[in-house]
Amino acid sequence: MKKTLIVYLVLLISFFINAQNATGLSEINKEDLIKNVRLLSSADFDGRLPGSEGYNKAAQFAADQFYELGLWSAGDEQYFQYLNVEYNKIDTPVVFKTIVDGKTVDYRLGKDFVLRGFTGSNSFTLPVVFCGYGISRPDLHYDDYDGINVKNKIVMVFKQNPKWKNDDKDWGTNYPREKSIVAKNHGAKGILFLSLPNDEKPQPLIGSVMHGEGEQPIDFPQLHISLDAANTLLSKTGFSISDCQTKIDEKKKPLSMNLTTKAQIEVNANYEKNARTMNVVAMIEGKDEKLKEEYVIIGAHLDHVGSQAGLLFPGANDNASGSAAVLEIAEAFVKGGIEPKRSVIFVLFASEEQGLFGAKHFVNSWKKGYDKIAAMINLDCVGYGDSIQVGNGKSAPKLWEIANQIDETSFNSMVDRTWSGGGADATPFHEKDIPCLYFVTTNSYDHLHLPTDEVSTLNPTLYEKVVRLAHLTALEVANGNYEREEIVK
Repeated sequence: MKKTLIVYLVLLISFFINAQNATGLSEINKEDLIKNVRLLSSADFDGRLPGSEGYNKAAQFAADQFYELGLWSAGDEQYFQYLNVEYNKIDTPVVFKTIVDGKTVDYRLGKDFVLRGFTGSNSFTLPVVFCGYGISRPDLHYDDYDGINVKNKIVMVFKQNPKWKNDDKDWGTNYPREKSIVAKNHGAKGILFLSLPNDEKPQPLIGSVMHGEGEQPIDFPQLHISLDAANTLLSKTGFSISDCQTKIDEKKKPLSMNLTTKAQIEVNANYEKNARTMNVVAMIEGKDEKLKEEYVIIGAHLDHVGSQAGLLFPGANDNASGSAAVLEIAEAFVKGGIEPKRSVIFVLFASEEQGLFGAKHFVNSWKKGYDKIAAMINLDCVGYGDSIQVGNGKSAPKLWEIANQIDETSFNSMVDRTWSGGGADATPFHEKDIPCLYFVTTNSYDHLHLPTDEVSTLNPTLYEKVVRLAHLTALEVANGNYEREEIVK
């Protein structure tokens, strides 16, 4: 009896190992994932801002990995699919000081302030004016600039828009560039953005290149400063910044005022309107004569928000984790000896942080028919958190159920929460009626766009599970075990 049990266990273990090898699952391990995240989020890659030398090095690293695996190039030139994006390199020195009654306080980059990714350059010491939400919309009967002179001054405004509406109409986007252009058109020389102080968790000082439409005001510095620094500038008024938001929100009327305090600003940035960057694209051709003309896209964005005058935003979770996952899944297909029926495309997108530009370019350049893409699998922020979320399940419920069934039998780590509409780099695919899944983790954003988004914060065990789940889900589609569904809008 004992001998029979031992034989049974040996056979069971052998079956499990063979099953892993058949799917390539044994090639996906947390050690290799963390190794690549550590590399991609290192100072050598300088925060992977598209247009930068650091991003180009990251793209070349990924291309080399695809080449070593023997994957076909699916780019314009080798593995690269080129596109042009805005680029802004922020150099030293960077200065922000407040001056109140002749007393100067010197603030530290990263702790007390950060620069907007598309800040302009200039150097001056000027009076500061508080202009509420920085909105000038006479058509909505609201104008923070009405009756206040901001010519040759620095304006201080809330970065976000009001949560309330005037005339029951939306405010529009009002991205930082738009608010900057409004301030500049009123004669201001620079702008200080503030997080909303009365939010339960005011937004921290994040690095960001999500900036909005419009021409770049290259001589117009744009800083995001701490609430403490804002209160220092407000100290002669008798109001705190929290008081200001409360009064504006209660009355739904501006509370703009000269602060009789000054700020000293110096910023040095080198702006390029059309910097060349690239997606990195590779492919395995399917083995089925018919299904090889259909495709599974496995993607993640390679970019992050770069660095500012030596302040690095590593982007380990966002999204070195997703990029390393795509590389690891590609390795699992190749070293696992998988011969998928459908063709599989692995793509690392540029410029997600600026507005999904790499994914949009990939989708808009697609020539084979959108109905030929069986599914798109997106991985974004998959290395930090406590459980697995698979998004867009409300738009692609059959695809989501495949992932759910795999999780129930193998990992038991997936939550029920999902959403519709794509999300991040899946969005341009969803908009072309392509079924998508968006793999992410729950509670994934504690270090989002902060210098603390480092490899040491990641959850390697969960990370491995997410990547394995995404791989097995993609494999089901690639092997023809999923019939393309009509998405739910």
